[in-house]
Amino acid sequence: MEFLKVEDLCKVYGRGENRVAALDHVSLSVEQGDFIAIVGSSGSGKSTLLHAIAGVDIPTSGRVLLNGQDVYAQSSEKLAVFRRRQVGLIYQFHNLIPTLDVVENITLPIRMDRRRVNRERLEELLELLGLQDRRNHLPNQLSGGQQQRVAIGRALMNAPAVVLADEPTGSLDSRNGQEIIRLLKESHRKYRQTLVIVTHDETIALQANRIITIADGTVVRDERQVPLG
Repeated sequence: MEFLKVEDLCKVYGRGENRVAALDHVSLSVEQGDFIAIVGSSGSGKSTLLHAIAGVDIPTSGRVLLNGQDVYAQSSEKLAVFRRRQVGLIYQFHNLIPTLDVVENITLPIRMDRRRVNRERLEELLELLGLQDRRNHLPNQLSGGQQQRVAIGRALMNAPAVVLADEPTGSLDSRNGQEIIRLLKESHRKYRQTLVIVTHDETIALQANRIITIADGTVVRDERQVPLG
């Protein structure tokens, strides 16, 4: 079933001689529950595409439809709520609030919405991420891998329909990077979420069931595969 649709998406920066098309008429369709890797060289437009899907980077033209809803046909207020509730976004760097502990960072999107925290889901995530004994720790008391686990927990806390990860292992060593991918795959299977990862790491891409290659702001290859691992 089609879950995410990108239609003729363009993102242009600058004008005249300084004009750069980060996305050049990109169209693609994603089925619910897919695990997709978006690959490409630096500056190819893969992160721009991910951020446009997430509702973070407003495109110059084109549409993004998530579960039939036009992401950018909303007011800025509704778009902010949409991002918090429907999209789990994970960056290369953790972006944790340094004065908040693990539980407070994970539940921040819920509290920003002024909604009650689902304690059962919180405990489930803490167990999944191996953070039960770190729940009261501040970010500076955690390792890099643990901080990224907190960022994953924050992205998953709202039970989003889609999880988007932008180079989630880029700032980690190989052992911690492998563990983060394992956790993302486990949550993908457990919660049946659509997972899209931007990566330059071939070993990560080969674990997805579909690889989309971006070059010069366009899709140059779109392949389904039997994932490894």
